[in-house]
Amino acid sequence: MAQEPPLSSRRPYLLRAMHEWMTDNGQTPHLVVDAAIDGVEVPRQYVRDGKIVLNASYTATSGLMIKNDWVSFNARFSGNPFEVRLPVQAVLGIYARETGQGMIFSDDEPGPDVPPSPSKPTGGDEPRRPQLKVVK
Repeated sequence: MAQEPPLSSRRPYLLRAMHEWMTDNGQTPHLVVDAAIDGVEVPRQYVRDGKIVLNASYTATSGLMIKNDWVSFNARFSGNPFEVRLPVQAVLGIYARETGQGMIFSDDEPGPDVPPSPSKPTGGDEPRRPQLKVVK
């Protein structure tokens, strides 16, 4: 039996969909980014607790591209231009500034090579849900 190729990450597709949904509804999409991930290029003076929140609206950015591997755009921080570039895997979540509605991404996306868990754990070993802390 031939082995199927691994599935691509859902994250960039969900990120693009949520960004479009927020934009279409007149909301301001903000990205929560893990600034400690290799390849993240953001103004470091705005990083707090290893994370940065970026306004990813079309009015705050220029040349916004959300590709399967990278997010990139030009923006101004305190009036200074900066080219933001980050791996999609560094995006922890996206939310609308006005409502707080959005999506948190899991740390890992198991592919078909990872066996499913046999059953739900009993006792106090239930997995914790990811939590998003809004940094203002």
